[in-house]
Amino acid sequence: MTPPVVLDLDGSVGRLPGATVVALSDWQERIRFACGMRVYHEFAHMLRALLPPTHGAVFLGSGDFHHVSHTLIARQCERRVFNVVVLDNHPDNMRFPFGIHCGSWIRRVAALRCVSHVHVLGITSRDVAVAHAWENYFTPLLRGRLTNWCVGVDVGWARRLGLAARFRAFDSVGAMLDGFAESERHNRTVTYLSIDKDVLSPSSAHTNWDQGCMTEQDLVDMISLFRGRLAGADVTGEVSAHCYKTRWKRWMSAIDRQPVVNSESLAAWQHEQQALNLRLLDALDACAS
Repeated sequence: MTPPVVLDLDGSVGRLPGATVVALSDWQERIRFACGMRVYHEFAHMLRALLPPTHGAVFLGSGDFHHVSHTLIARQCERRVFNVVVLDNHPDNMRFPFGIHCGSWIRRVAALRCVSHVHVLGITSRDVAVAHAWENYFTPLLRGRLTNWCVGVDVGWARRLGLAARFRAFDSVGAMLDGFAESERHNRTVTYLSIDKDVLSPSSAHTNWDQGCMTEQDLVDMISLFRGRLAGADVTGEVSAHCYKTRWKRWMSAIDRQPVVNSESLAAWQHEQQALNLRLLDALDACAS
């Protein structure tokens, strides 16, 4: 088993066997949710120096830090060309002109030369519905570098723009997973896997973002598709509480309607997440062997 890494930005990830823990709490306010590119590049440079040369899955903490995946993926560019598969209830390809944001980072990954294609699976968010279509970055879609796999969302508008192949719509998670598995049947390209646990139904785990409808078994089955060709992996979607000092972050968080989690629920949900992390770690280790 290759030891995992915990990027301890918010104290939300419990103990994982053999993990290297990188203390980053001083960065939480600056990085969480969003940041300007100067701050992001400073963080990315520092992080690359702290990470061990080889490691297993990286646990990022709250989904508010999902944009940190971009740094981890870009680090893989030194070694190979690969696909990126993101399991997420949101497309994370939304317009954000002020830097990088936990909901905007995908377009930057799709622009990396080492990334041959990005697949985002499990989207049930209305972020890809017609009312929010204009908020999506179109460049990676038009260039054929990004495909969104959606469940229960009407994405008929994409057909009218010639983007039908970039928005795969399904009536059920099972149909989506079968469709993706079929598309991967003969694919031997190595893959980087990024998991945001908000792709799961609340019956499997609670997060502090609106959630999808996959089960834990769906997630494990998806991980197993990449057995023997996993380039790397990260996991986010923990539950943590943070009161932003920055006014614009408080404002944007309110727009996204992130719920406030009370202390009793927070403790219970973090315990639930810890048990899930251990099982996901086992699945990822089996996939890498």
